[in-house]
Amino acid sequence: MRKTFAGMPWWVKWVAVPLLFLLVFGGVITSVLTALIGFAFKLVVFLALVGGLVFLVRKFSGSGSAGKSRADW
Repeated sequence: MRKTFAGMPWWVKWVAVPLLFLLVFGGVITSVLTALIGFAFKLVVFLALVGGLVFLVRKFSGSGSAGKSRADW
């Protein structure tokens, strides 16, 4: 691979080849990043909903349980 690029100008190695790579694989990179960001967002929403549910259960079940105190949590 080094021999292939040995006689090329610097702009071919550092400008043209990366631009060609982005042109060919740009859609794949975009779709992977979109999927990862979407997954991270759904994970944060899920954790927030679970945290809210735990908060509500602890808040409202403390008065209804006989013999249990809030210190048991």
